Amino acid sequence: MQLKTQGLACGRGDAVLAADLSLKVAAGSALLLRGPNGAGKSTLLLTLAGLLHPISGNVVFEGADPEAGPFIHHCGHKNAVRPRLSVIQTLKFWADINGHGDVTPATALDRVGLGRTARLDAGYLSAGQQRRLVLARLLVSPRPVWLLDEPSAALDAAGRDLLAALLADHLRSGGLAVVATHDDIALPGAATLTLGARA
Repeated sequence: MQLKTQGLACGRGDAVLAADLSLKVAAGSALLLRGPNGAGKSTLLLTLAGLLHPISGNVVFEGADPEAGPFIHHCGHKNAVRPRLSVIQTLKFWADINGHGDVTPATALDRVGLGRTARLDAGYLSAGQQRRLVLARLLVSPRPVWLLDEPSAALDAAGRDLLAALLADHLRSGGLAVVATHDDIALPGAATLTLGARA
């Protein structure tokens, strides 16, 4: 699969935040989006995910088969955690919505370091733990395209290492990723696109 855009402009309302973007992200590779707040990183991810219409240009995922089911994971900067559901219930809920893969919720929680919190109400998790829970969502419902908005927010050094490892595994398996981040993510070979702030 390959993500391609041609002459893409995106924004909110009449405000153009990023324009004339011609991108190519092939299977097994990643693109890091950088730039100040308000530069359009989140808006670009929403546009790539099909959640916002482009102002102009187009977005194509070559090789995708929509009839085979959803193929994009979009994880926004908010964690969308229901505080009164347990951690394991939260992950099972997401898997029921997004589809189940070979990795069980319990295994995914162990992978992201949350195995011991499985029965705890998700509202008691720290901000960093909630972010790890979002990463577990990527594991229980495998999809080839990851569009991640500030996935390292609130993560400590160990959490950022975990994120880098999960991304590396995803790319090695033939997935692709576009990641908006202010942090340095250890992902050798990733291309970088810096968006400029616009008034």
